[in-house]
Amino acid sequence: MPIPRRKPRPTPLGDSDAFTPDTARPVRVRARALAADTHFEPHRHPWGQLAYCATGIVQVMAAPDEANLQAVTYIVPPSRAVWIPPGTRHAVTVKEAAELRTLYVHAEATPPGWLSCRMIVVSSLLRELVQAMDAATRRAAEPAREQLLIRLVLDELAHADTQSLGVPLPRDKRLRALCEAVLNAPGERATLAQWAADTGASERTVARLFREELGTTYQRWRQQAVLAHALPLLARGVPIGQVAAATGYASDSAFSAMFKAAMGHAPTRWGLQAQGQQA
Repeated sequence: MPIPRRKPRPTPLGDSDAFTPDTARPVRVRARALAADTHFEPHRHPWGQLAYCATGIVQVMAAPDEANLQAVTYIVPPSRAVWIPPGTRHAVTVKEAAELRTLYVHAEATPPGWLSCRMIVVSSLLRELVQAMDAATRRAAEPAREQLLIRLVLDELAHADTQSLGVPLPRDKRLRALCEAVLNAPGERATLAQWAADTGASERTVARLFREELGTTYQRWRQQAVLAHALPLLARGVPIGQVAAATGYASDSAFSAMFKAAMGHAPTRWGLQAQGQQA
């Protein structure tokens, strides 16, 4: 099967690079509505960044650096957010029309130990704080209130639960093309041999690259990719049967068994939890 190639789109202008360093206002929020398929080309910021959607779904791809030895991609539903450390090169693609809330954090205010990308659970309090900061920014006349909100935001970030739901990506161009094709077609029930046929490499070579570059097998890597796609669907209340079909599983029971083995609980429980956090 042919591996699709996505045409690059220009990076929208305006971001934290326009901010002047200001330790007195170490946290800022920018809200924007983005249409599906909007794409931010790879770029970096001097500020840390928390990518969070009030609605919709975005995909964040972070390049490797000293802290992240591998590129990692995250598919982010409204109940989760991705932390991108200062200076980390990354790209963003809107998978479903989104109300993006970008929380920028000055490098000196970064939570201790947050040197690499991570996905966090967005608590009800953090969601409300981000919304309140956005409102305060628009009013721009409440510096005392803004300082209180900033302190609360930083404290809530420091205590946020982290989830290991990123999907690692390889450096090898052939394997990278294969992995991105699988991510773009999670419902495709192709074997590794069928995917490999379009990379110019043999199945044996691709299997070896998975072990050498990602430290795992294709089957285990694909499971991470499936979870990355399934969790946002479950968070929106999509029936398990539809989620199973969308991620290449022949039955609800097969998908549920995989999910429970990987996450420790049934997919219905995760969906209810995520919907409760968004309520």
